[in-house]
Amino acid sequence: MAKKKKLPLAYKPLGFVLGWTSGALAGLAFRKTWKAIRHEDDAPDALDEDRGWAEILLAAAVQGAIFAVMRSAADRAGAKAIERSTGVWPSSEKGGRD
Repeated sequence: MAKKKKLPLAYKPLGFVLGWTSGALAGLAFRKTWKAIRHEDDAPDALDEDRGWAEILLAAAVQGAIFAVMRSAADRAGAKAIERSTGVWPSSEKGGRD
């Protein structure tokens, strides 16, 4: 079987756009999720003096989980789109992105 040529550069522009879009959608999803969980418009951040540790860490965990899911979904969708259009998977490396 012939070895396929990898096209990581073909994925870079698509990956950038998908990453930016998924980040924006993750922010919207987090705001809606936080409002559903706590019935508040604003989530706490680490420097919010009036919020406790549990609330700050809960907000960070929920935000991180939503961001990770959205980023992974966007990365996977982009990779599959490149594979469908070129016949080549966009990454020659096994494992995670980091």
